[in-house]
Amino acid sequence: MTTQPPSSSSLAPLPADGAEAVQQALGAEHAAVWVYGLVSAFLPANLDAPTLEGMTAHRARRDATERLLAAGGATPRPAEPAYVTPQPVTDQASALAVLVTAEVDAGVAWRAVLERTDDAAVRTFALEGLTGAAVRAARWRKVAGVAPVAPPMPGIL
Repeated sequence: MTTQPPSSSSLAPLPADGAEAVQQALGAEHAAVWVYGLVSAFLPANLDAPTLEGMTAHRARRDATERLLAAGGATPRPAEPAYVTPQPVTDQASALAVLVTAEVDAGVAWRAVLERTDDAAVRTFALEGLTGAAVRAARWRKVAGVAPVAPPMPGIL
């Protein structure tokens, strides 16, 4: 999977609805990076590699999304200083639950981009974001012992 945004030479200015959806996806990527940093303190060492992999993937997608927005004529919104988790993170179980939530949120955001653009390159980029988030959510659900591991339609709450 690539985290390269569509080339700026082939990208027309993003329509307002599409640009807002990409901004929301960028927000989900910012939040996911923050969540991975938070939960790393609550996960055992045997989960260091997948935690680092997830954080690296979200950082790369965040950076590519910022480039996509800039190439489409929009100013990328910055990250918030902190985010509110749906539940306090106090142990491994709550850390895994928050990771699943962050990945589901990212998937929902990228699916919204798919619904709001007809640009093939942007749709491909969004589909890659949705797919990556769905795969990571399934992996974290498996680690947490949550079933089903994957919902029938990732990106839909």
